[in-house]
Amino acid sequence: MSSSPAPVPPPVLPYGRPLRAVQVLGGAGAGSSAHVRSLTTGLAARGVRVTVCAPVAAEGEYDFTGAGAEFTPDAGSALRAACAGADVVHAHGVRAGMRAALALRGRGRRAPLVVTWHGTAPDAGPLGRLGRLLERHVARAAAVVLGASSDQVDLARRRGARDARLAAVAVPAAPAPPDTGKTRAELGVVERPLVIAVGSLVARRGYSFLLDAARAWRDLEPAPLLLIAGEGPLRPELARRIETENLPVRLLGRRRDADRLLAAADVAVLPSRWEGRSLLAQEALRAGVALVATEVGGVPELVGDAAVLVPYGDAPALAAAVATLLHDPDRRAALALAGRAQAATWPSEDDTVAQILSVYDELTERRRA
Repeated sequence: MSSSPAPVPPPVLPYGRPLRAVQVLGGAGAGSSAHVRSLTTGLAARGVRVTVCAPVAAEGEYDFTGAGAEFTPDAGSALRAACAGADVVHAHGVRAGMRAALALRGRGRRAPLVVTWHGTAPDAGPLGRLGRLLERHVARAAAVVLGASSDQVDLARRRGARDARLAAVAVPAAPAPPDTGKTRAELGVVERPLVIAVGSLVARRGYSFLLDAARAWRDLEPAPLLLIAGEGPLRPELARRIETENLPVRLLGRRRDADRLLAAADVAVLPSRWEGRSLLAQEALRAGVALVATEVGGVPELVGDAAVLVPYGDAPALAAAVATLLHDPDRRAALALAGRAQAATWPSEDDTVAQILSVYDELTERRRA
């Protein structure tokens, strides 16, 4: 008969009260929001007093208060008040890091700032230059920068971070999906292959390049259907191309059941120009869905040999990789096994919480010294 694990003692500061940590979210992105929800649950269970400063929409979708946090909107005065009473401030993303750094500015013995980088600046243009300026400012303002992938750690160091470390962004595993046959019937793909992509409709996701690849799939028999779950500013442009070029593609908009759709797919595609620790890649490998992804950023480090990697922007290579998998069920089955094995090597949510808490403890000890 197994015994229950011993409860984890709450981290208590020398002056007798629990550690107070503020989590700052820069937006309602799925990966960072799910990570903060997971982190909040684990920290609160260990006795940390957590305040989440985030957009109201993120609280509505991820229920940070239900995870044990106090929630406050990320408005300037509310953020400053929350940071004033914190022992450590942890921002998620460069924009959130900038807001947190400004909220802490001018305070005498201010709380140390930890920033987890979930993304990177655009490559070119005014937005790219502004993004790089923000990265430099945030990297230098933070006591510790945590990168979700090794290339992010390297980038933070180049931007001037005093202390940059690798810290995997673990997110909860999706529950077992309902009958996938029913899902496929609802989508009208009972007798044709299903390919799925998930993510916001923005330039870095590579959807224009994905539509170039989808053009070649019109000649397959039967022609697969590509579903894209996500919303964003590129929707009108993508919709025009789908209609004008008669592409076998359907835009689904933002979906709360993307994990259910993914589990019903034959192949998942990740055509991004850059990814750190992709949420779609994690979910695909865990679900045993064959993945074709661009060989960029942290993707190779994340998936190992458990996915088919192609160069970014090479539409013929992407089209051929997907078509080959659709015609080779044995290869898809092998990738499903490899994907689940690779996912088993990733740090768990508990591992992630323990690492983050050790960083907090280190910084608060240093502050008291």
